[in-house]
Parts: sequence; C-alpha cells; structure tokens
Amino acid sequence: MPVFMVDRSLPGITNDQLAAAQKAAIDTCKQFTSQGKPVRYIRTTFVPGEAHCMCLFEASNADLVKQVNEVAKLPFSRVVAALDLTPKTS
Repeated sequence: MPVFMVDRSLPGITNDQLAAAQKAAIDTCKQFTSQGKPVRYIRTTFVPGEAHCMCLFEASNADLVKQVNEVAKLPFSRVVAALDLTPKTS
C-alpha cells in the first residue's frame, strides 16, 4: 500500500500535546479502518528546534490521509507521497 507523509508546523507544542496528537492519529486510523477505509499510522518524526513534524501513514490515497487528519483535528500543511525506507529486521 502507498505511504504518505503529512507535514506539520507545531510551534509551542509540548511533549504531552505531541503524544495526544499521535494518539488521535492512531485512534482515527483505527476508526477509519473499522469503517472499511484502511489507513495505518506508521510513525512520527519531530524536530523540536524547528517545530517541524513529519508523520507517515499507509493508505490507498492521499485524500484518505487528509480526511484522517481533518477528523482528528490535526493541523497539516501538506500530504505527499513518500517512501518508507526503514530496513526490515529478521
């Protein structure tokens, strides 16, 4: 399934708020998947010095990823196709 990166600017966000946003993304993906619209949250990378956040999702299309973030009330500047190059472990 294709992977998409969600780009966010989160100035002033605390660690607790970041954890809550991650939980909201995960929970909303589960909700969508249970409704027959599979979306999987993969991971988040946050750069504190720049308040820059990048989240990876797996879904059939970018619009589905946008919908998940809108329903979860998570701000984003763009959703783009990406490659997840995490090495597979045995």
